[in-house]
Amino acid sequence: MTAEQAGARDAASGSGRRVPVVIVGAGPVGVTAALLLARRGIGSVVLERHRDLYPLPRAVATDDEVRRILQAAGIHEEFEALARPAKGLRLLDDRHRVIAEFPRSSHGHHGFPQTSMFDQPELERLLRDALDRRPECELRSGVEVTGIAPTPDGPVRVTFRGDGAEEHLWADAVLGCDGANSLTRGAIGAVWEDLRFEERWTVVDVRTGADVRSWEGVDQVCDPRRPATFMRVGEDRYRWEFRLREAEDLDFERLRELVAPWVDISSGDDFHVVRQAQYTFRARIADRWRLGRVFLLGDAAHLTPPFVGQGLCAGLRDAHNLTWKLAHVLQQGSDERLLDTYEHERKPHARHVIRLAVATGWAMTGGQDRLAALRRAAVSAVCRIAGVAGVAGVADRGLSRPLPPGPLVRRSRLAGTLCPQPWVTVDGGRTRLDDVLGDSFAVLTAVPLAPSLCALVEALGARIVDVRKTGDDGTLAAWLRSGRADAALLRPDRVVLDVLPRGGDDFTDTASWAPLLCTARRPALTPSQR
Repeated sequence: MTAEQAGARDAASGSGRRVPVVIVGAGPVGVTAALLLARRGIGSVVLERHRDLYPLPRAVATDDEVRRILQAAGIHEEFEALARPAKGLRLLDDRHRVIAEFPRSSHGHHGFPQTSMFDQPELERLLRDALDRRPECELRSGVEVTGIAPTPDGPVRVTFRGDGAEEHLWADAVLGCDGANSLTRGAIGAVWEDLRFEERWTVVDVRTGADVRSWEGVDQVCDPRRPATFMRVGEDRYRWEFRLREAEDLDFERLRELVAPWVDISSGDDFHVVRQAQYTFRARIADRWRLGRVFLLGDAAHLTPPFVGQGLCAGLRDAHNLTWKLAHVLQQGSDERLLDTYEHERKPHARHVIRLAVATGWAMTGGQDRLAALRRAAVSAVCRIAGVAGVAGVADRGLSRPLPPGPLVRRSRLAGTLCPQPWVTVDGGRTRLDDVLGDSFAVLTAVPLAPSLCALVEALGARIVDVRKTGDDGTLAAWLRSGRADAALLRPDRVVLDVLPRGGDDFTDTASWAPLLCTARRPALTPSQR
C-alpha cells in the first residue's frame, strides 16, 4: 500500500485528517508562512508546543526588506505602530570611543526604514491576532510533535500529542519552523554543518525611565575583554548583550557596573529587568533543507550569531521565498522542480549572512593588538555591504545579494534582485507599490508589450504596471534604465525573474522558466485580487 493510499485509508477511518500544509512551530517564521499561504488560498494547521508566547529575549531588529515581507503578510500597518527606526550602527573601542559610524536611511530600497527596532513578543502578538482572523489557518497550542514521516510520492504523516492523546494529520506539505532543536531536521536526515563560531553571552531586556545615553542607533563595543551590544528598542525599552567569561553568571550588582557607560542606576529604583537569559551563539547551517514535501525554515535550517541582526530576518526570507512556490504547486499543479529552487536560492544567502555575522563577532572580540586595525577594517567592510551602496543608480539593497542564477533567475543586470518599492498614485491616493501589484506575478514596463508577451503574462496571472503612469518619483523608470531593460517580470516575492532587454521583443529566456510555472490550470484569484 502506498503512503497516499494509507493516508486516504486513515482519513476515511478517522485516524487522521488530510490538510494542505502542516507548520511545525508558531514562532514568527511559522506564523508568517501560514499568513502568506492563506493570502494565496492555502490552508494550514500550525502546531506549537508552548501554550503562551515564548518568554525569553528574542529578536529586536529588522531591515526594510523584512518590513516588506510583513507588508505581504498583511500586518505592516500594525507593525509600524510599534517599530522604532534606528539611526544606524556605531563601532566603539574598549573606552567607548567611536571607531566608525554607519548611518541607516529612514526610507530604504523597500519603502521602509532600513533598520527598525521592536520587541519580538509584540510582533508575535500581531502575527497571532492576524492568524486568528484567517479562516484558512488553525493554531493548535500545547501540543508536541512526536513524528514526521516524509514520503516521496504521497502525503506526509505528522504525529503529535496533546493532553495525553496522540493524533495524526496527513499533509500535502510540512514546513519545519521548529527552531534550533528541530525534530523536522532529524526527520529528513539533515545534519548541521559547523561554521566555527561558539560563544556564551547574556542578553538583558530592560525597561527604565532613567536618562540612558543613546544616539538612537546600535552600539557594538569591540573590546576583547568584554564585547557588548547596546540598543534602544522602544520608548523606555533597552537591550544589552555581554559576552560571558568561563563559568560567569551576572548578578544585578555586576550588571549595574556593565551598563554604567550608558546609564547610572546606582539607586536601582527605575531599572526593571524584563527578561534576562544566557545564550550560546552558534554559526551552523543544515546540509539539506528538503526531503520530498518536507522543508526546513528559519533556525531549523540555519543558526547565526546576532551581530548583524539577521537571525529572524533570514527565517522570514525563507518563508517569503518558499510559500508562493508551494502554493503554485499545490493550487496549479506546477512542476515539483519549482520546489527545488527554494534551497538553491536561500542557502547561499543564509551562508553569506552567517559569515558576515561571524566576521563581525571576530572584529568585536579581536582586541587592540597589532591586528586590530585589520579586524576593524573587516567589520567596516561588513557594514558597508549592509549599508548605503548605490550601484548604477540603484538604491541600497541591504543584505540581499542577488539570488544565484537558476530556473527562476535568468542572467541579466536586474535578475535575482528585488525591485524597489516607491510610493505610487492610484485613484488619486498614495500607496506603496506592492499594494498595487498584489500577491501574484507582475510586470513593470516602460513600453507597450507585444501581444505574445501579453498572452504569456496572462497565463501567469500577472498584473501589468506601466511605470510611466505610476506617479512615483521616477524610481521605477530609473531602475529599469539602470538594468538596460524595457520591462521586468517580477515573481510574487518581488524578485526579478526575467527582463525584456532594451529594444527587445521577448524575455531573455522564457523557455527555461515557463514550463515550471505555466500550467493548464488558470491561476486562482488571491483574496487581494478578488
